[in-house]
Amino acid sequence: MLTHLAALLLAPGAAGLSAGTSFLTAAPIEADRPVQVAAVTGDYLYWSFPATAGQQPHLTATVTLPPAADRHGAQAWTIEVFDGLRRRQPCVAGEQSPIAEPAATDITLGCDLRQIRSWAEPSDQDPLPGTYYVRLTSTEIPEQDLGLPLKVDLTLTAEKGDTGADQGTLAAPLNPVSRPGTVSADVPTPAVSPSADPDDTSAFSFVPEFSSRWIWTTTGGVLAAVAGLVGFSFTRRRRP
Repeated sequence: MLTHLAALLLAPGAAGLSAGTSFLTAAPIEADRPVQVAAVTGDYLYWSFPATAGQQPHLTATVTLPPAADRHGAQAWTIEVFDGLRRRQPCVAGEQSPIAEPAATDITLGCDLRQIRSWAEPSDQDPLPGTYYVRLTSTEIPEQDLGLPLKVDLTLTAEKGDTGADQGTLAAPLNPVSRPGTVSADVPTPAVSPSADPDDTSAFSFVPEFSSRWIWTTTGGVLAAVAGLVGFSFTRRRRP
C-alpha cells in the first residue's frame, strides 16, 4: 500500500508537496501555502510545521473521495495534531472527526489549536513553541475501499493572538542552585568545652541500653525454661 501511495504522489498532475507516512517522514508545510497531494484510502498522512509564541494555528483539510460508485459505505476520517514530544494536542474548534456518507463527494476536517505560549509550568500541557505534527487518516472504512485513490487539500493559517494575555518569563529558577559546604554567617557555631562532660557515657557505649523489650525477652526466656523443666518432671519415668 505504501508503494501505491508513493506512485500516486509522484504521478503526473499531483500538485503541491508530498505527505509522509510517519512522524519521522512528515513533510514540512508553511502557513498560508496550501498543499495538495494525491493519496490512497487507508494510509496515514503526516505533515509538520513550526509554531512560535503568540500564534493560533488553524488547520483545514478537504478530502476529495473516490467516486461513490466505487465505494461500499460511509467513511470516518480524523485529523490530529501532536507537539514535538508526540503529545496529542486538543482541538478547540473545527470538525475533527466527521463522517462521509456513501454519496458524498468530499469531506472537510478542521482543527484549531490553543494559542502557543512562550512558557508554562512543568506540569502543564500548554502548547509551547516548536515543531508540530499533523496526522490525517480514515478511522473507519469498508475493507473493499482500501487502496482507492483520493486527493487531499491541506491549509495552515497562523493568526496572531494576544501576546500579553498568558505570556511571561521566569524571574528565578524553579529549583535554586544549592552551594554545599557553605555556612551562613548568622548561624552560631556551638562551643566545645575542653573538659570532660561528667554526664558523658561514651566510655560505656559497649553496655546495651535496657528497655522494656529486654525485660520481656528475658522474662519469656525464663518462663520457657521453667515450663520445660515442669514438663520433663511429669513425663520422665521413675526407676524401680
